[in-house]
Amino acid sequence: MMCGAPSATQPATAEIQAIADQVRSQLEERENNKYTVFKAVEFKSQVVAGTNYFIKVQVDDDDFMHIRVYESLPHTNKPLALTNYQTHKARHDELAYF
Repeated sequence: MMCGAPSATQPATAEIQAIADQVRSQLEERENNKYTVFKAVEFKSQVVAGTNYFIKVQVDDDDFMHIRVYESLPHTNKPLALTNYQTHKARHDELAYF
């Protein structure tokens, strides 16, 4: 992967699910909603001064969200941050930079 360029879309892994789970409460607070389903489906990553993760998350049978999570460099000791998200997405919607 080239620094700064997002990776190709890949199926979500247990690590990506764990990242999504760590920012779930931030998203639920912003949306004023509790999600009974919160399943990472696929993702892209982008190396910057840290890493951006673009994650497609299933939040209902046919409802998805795209979330962007920033993981800072290890020496900063900062928690994962939900930096942006898009609602009302479908399974077939392309996961793109936002």
